[in-house]
Amino acid sequence: MIKGEHISKSFEGRTVLDDISVEFETGKTNLIIGRSGSGKTVLLKTLVGLHTPDEGRIFYDDICYTDLGFAERKAIRKDIGMIFQGGALLDSSTVVENVKLPLDLFTDQSEEEKRERVDFCLRRVRLEGADNLYPSELSGGMIKRVAIARAIVLNPRYLFCDEPNSGLDPQTSVIIDNLIQDITREYNITTIINTHDMNSVMEIGEKIVYIHEGRKWWEGTKDDILLSENRELNDFVFASAMAKRAKQQITK
Repeated sequence: MIKGEHISKSFEGRTVLDDISVEFETGKTNLIIGRSGSGKTVLLKTLVGLHTPDEGRIFYDDICYTDLGFAERKAIRKDIGMIFQGGALLDSSTVVENVKLPLDLFTDQSEEEKRERVDFCLRRVRLEGADNLYPSELSGGMIKRVAIARAIVLNPRYLFCDEPNSGLDPQTSVIIDNLIQDITREYNITTIINTHDMNSVMEIGEKIVYIHEGRKWWEGTKDDILLSENRELNDFVFASAMAKRAKQQITK
């Protein structure tokens, strides 16, 4: 479980997050959605510790993360996996080297133990045989799967995903969505996904938080969205669906 209590954040006098209280459940795919500039990315980065809230507290299970010092936070960071929007792989490193990096940084395992864990994670994301390839030799979907393997190599308790389907075709997006959901359930991880992809919302949205102008405007499940009478949420969903349809027509 990850919980935020009355989270506020401003940049240069502009309020980006305004008194947000929210709880994300373990073993479920929790999605943060909202228009560009709504504050959803800042919320994700604040929850993961990349931003410090001006007000409010963040809890990882029963531990208040915002009250911890640097050394204590480092211990929790070992339990956090992160999937960045573009994958954030090291261009000069092979697939194996990219996935092994967290083990090099945070463990004292032998090279044999590290390789066993890397091989397991690559099998889990169905990337056998890609060991010695470099990022420039990978497709967009393969890059995301390498990023997932790296994110789970330390067996995290918490997983943050920033636009994991960005730049992917619809079929590959479904594969990535299903993979993230399967891993979440299999390892009972608290997973938080920042996305604008309504297909992802309707496929794997077990809990959805809609951010509007820096505030938590609505929360529910993918089924609740279809019955919602929240005007701003409905406008967002409709606009997202129309934009996706227009994009698909352009690319035909």
